Amino acid sequence: GTMKRFRRHGHESQRDKHKQDLYQFNKTVEHGFPHQPSALGFSPSLQLLAIGTRLGAIKLYGTPGVEFMGLHDENAAVTQVHFLPKQVEMVTLLDDNSLHMWTLRAHNGISELLEIGRFTLSGPPGIPEDYVGRRNLECVEALHENPLNPRQVLIGYSRGLMVLWDLDRQRPIQHFLGTQQLESVWWMEDGVNILSSHSDGSYCQWTVTGEDPQTEPENQEMPYGAFPCKAISKIIQVPSKQGPPFLIFSGGMPRASYGDRHCISVIHSKTHEALDFTSRIIDFFERCFKKHSFGEPSALVVLVEEELVVVDLQSEGWPVIQTPYLVPLHCSAITCSHHVSSIPLKLWERVQAAGALQNTHYSRKPWPIIGGQNLAPDPPQRDLLLTGHEDGTVRFWDASGVCLYPMYKLSTAGVFLTDADPNDNMNQGSEGEWPPFRKVGCFDPYSDDPRLGIQKIHLCKYSGYLTVAGTAGQILIMELNDEAAEQMVEATVVDLLHGQEGFRWKGQARLDVREEPVLFPPGFQPFALVQCQPPAVVTAIALHSEWKLVAFGTSHGFGFYDYHQKNNIMVKCTLNPSDQMAMEGPLSRVKSIKKSLRQSFRRIRRSRVSMRKHHTTNAAKLQEINARLEAEALQEMELAPVQRKIEARSSDDSFTGLVRTLYFADTFVSDSSHSTPSLWAGTNGGAVFAYVLRVPSLERRAEDPVVAHAAKEIQLMHRAPVVGLVVLDGKGAPLPEPLEVAHDLSRSPEMHGSHHLLVVSEEQFKLFTLPKVSSKSKLKLTAVDGSRVRRVGVAWFGSRTDEQLESSLVVLTNQGELHVISLPSIKMMVHYPCIRREDVSGIASCVFTKYGQGFYLMSPSEFERFSLSTRWVVEPRCLVEAPLQMRLKNPSSPVHRDQPDGVPTEHRYLQTQSVIDETMPHYNLKFC
Repeated sequence: GTMKRFRRHGHESQRDKHKQDLYQFNKTVEHGFPHQPSALGFSPSLQLLAIGTRLGAIKLYGTPGVEFMGLHDENAAVTQVHFLPKQVEMVTLLDDNSLHMWTLRAHNGISELLEIGRFTLSGPPGIPEDYVGRRNLECVEALHENPLNPRQVLIGYSRGLMVLWDLDRQRPIQHFLGTQQLESVWWMEDGVNILSSHSDGSYCQWTVTGEDPQTEPENQEMPYGAFPCKAISKIIQVPSKQGPPFLIFSGGMPRASYGDRHCISVIHSKTHEALDFTSRIIDFFERCFKKHSFGEPSALVVLVEEELVVVDLQSEGWPVIQTPYLVPLHCSAITCSHHVSSIPLKLWERVQAAGALQNTHYSRKPWPIIGGQNLAPDPPQRDLLLTGHEDGTVRFWDASGVCLYPMYKLSTAGVFLTDADPNDNMNQGSEGEWPPFRKVGCFDPYSDDPRLGIQKIHLCKYSGYLTVAGTAGQILIMELNDEAAEQMVEATVVDLLHGQEGFRWKGQARLDVREEPVLFPPGFQPFALVQCQPPAVVTAIALHSEWKLVAFGTSHGFGFYDYHQKNNIMVKCTLNPSDQMAMEGPLSRVKSIKKSLRQSFRRIRRSRVSMRKHHTTNAAKLQEINARLEAEALQEMELAPVQRKIEARSSDDSFTGLVRTLYFADTFVSDSSHSTPSLWAGTNGGAVFAYVLRVPSLERRAEDPVVAHAAKEIQLMHRAPVVGLVVLDGKGAPLPEPLEVAHDLSRSPEMHGSHHLLVVSEEQFKLFTLPKVSSKSKLKLTAVDGSRVRRVGVAWFGSRTDEQLESSLVVLTNQGELHVISLPSIKMMVHYPCIRREDVSGIASCVFTKYGQGFYLMSPSEFERFSLSTRWVVEPRCLVEAPLQMRLKNPSSPVHRDQPDGVPTEHRYLQTQSVIDETMPHYNLKFC
């Protein structure tokens, strides 16, 4: 007995070691754009950009691949970020009145971002409550150092008064008696001239003369004057070698006609542009190429609520520079994702070329933020992440490394007649329009027709065939073409009710297909369209590029289509008499809100146009409409895409016929000596249907029909939804993908020994022998905590030392937990908590890769990437060092600097070196 116990113990520890060799859970990198940004910082000496968010996150970015992330313990908004001059430290200010010191500390040659100190300011920021003077001057709105003498600080009070303060002597040098409410100040490089911007849309220029007080400005301008204007919230002026300086400011628009625009105006010599953004401006700064003592403005970096936009100020027309990171994934809301590993070089280059043709409007200038060293090894393979969007686009991202880089965008809207209004395209301002608007940025969340939304994507990386399916029963089959082509896209209508009586569809109508040829740009072009009737959301698709077949399913049934001969082969209706809900159509409430939202936006766009034409200034009405729209939009944003709602209702009895998964396999269905092509389908009611297919030989493929007949039907006793189907070969390995063996990228499946069918339901994993379909073994997901399988995938794992790979099942539950399950023994190997269980959208958005990584939406605009594998991990590895002269000097000695490091955000500017002296508030009293 003792011997046995010891041996088992040894066996256990060996198994544990094996687990440790293969599996390790890490959240590795966040892709996309930070949710709800609230502050921007920049260090010219480190060449790093910092963004703080309303949820207390802080993110740093340098050259592509250099990124860091920190999180304040307090769940408070970051209001300011300031880098210490020429050092690797920065300070953040939160709206709970706390200051935090961060540093980039190198450990084993890799920098990490660490919080090293915090301090809470007592009382409100600015002037203490108990001073009567506060009521008169109100709060400190701006602080700005003299660029030539950091011991002099300009203090701006919100009522308009500005005081030049001497830090050494602790007394005022000069007073500037502004009368308009102050928004921001800017001290010019010469140290003599000061700009102040105001809440009435004006800005003033003042001169530091030492004569006290200065009662009025040298100059006052109202850039968009005459009618009442909105505040100029920030202003900067930058000298340039060629002629006049660049004047850049945000806001200042005429209140009645353009009060709802988010604009930054750039004025240089005779060029004047109002850059018009689609979301609120958080902050901006300009990048200067420093040569000798003065710089030349090279780029304007703008952080708006939904994206980062960089404008090239050196090239003709001031084009936008494409961002290598911080890309707004949610330009249109993401509705689904699909990951493809190890893309062949030929396909990669063709997709890249198609993408390059779409990007000709971008600047050719290199990315201007280049701090730090990217030390991560080159990715071992080329990976694509495809995202489907609400506006009917599919975006292709290079997901091989730390930066999720946009490669190519495909639009499906051109195939259909949508209710887009040609007058809606108000992108470019017309000649001579005032203000001179120019639309910039790509965030555009309003879809012309919600039926265009993409719900399922499948790309075959070997053949270049792509199939995408949408919200109104449309399935497009596409192929990659390097040339533009004009072609008709004919629809094959498939009736999934198939003669069923007593059902009447109450949902959306199908999209109308254009009846004339459509010109498609180079890239993926549709050559076939399947239209399901009723036009319900497509809930599952499968593509077999070797047999040239596409299978598709909705809440009513499934069918499959031969895209070589362009005809439909079979249809199976899965509706039960109790499935009356499936006839309601997806989420009528969401639909009606979206429709009214779209119509109101159209109305408001038109009213804007007509108001401009008739010069009416019906400001109050416009603001009221805007407020209502904003509220509607917010409410609408809260509603997750269609698919997630369906999954949340999946256990509901009224959707038993909904098809959850489709799977093609070459396996033993009828007898154990001959394998045949087959199609398997799993439904929400726990049913599995198998069809045997007869696919003609290659030479007869164009003439002879593909034939299908029903072969098997399994009904799981527990009737839980079937979320995954996998056939394992004679060695217990999952069957390879279509064409994978033909391309020598996988061994041929083992056809000796029996195959097994693994059925994954929401509640258990069940292995059946084929062709008999007798139950062999099963693993139940613990029903104690109400765990249900939400996502499942097959992944290959290997240790760092051994070339050998083994396949496992990767599972995400509704509790947000990840499980790895061994194949073919279906034993639980490891499990890790990953996503908060309340985050239903995050769980529903998760996709797994073939090598044990995954992505899920941690917010509408960001993917969190994670890895379960010890062997394949993609994460930032980078080093940031202080500039050389600082490392040589004693870092504690005071530094003379010619300009403050960081975005000179005068907005409630935070002194990092010297906290303003106690004497100041007392001094304010004298001014009451």
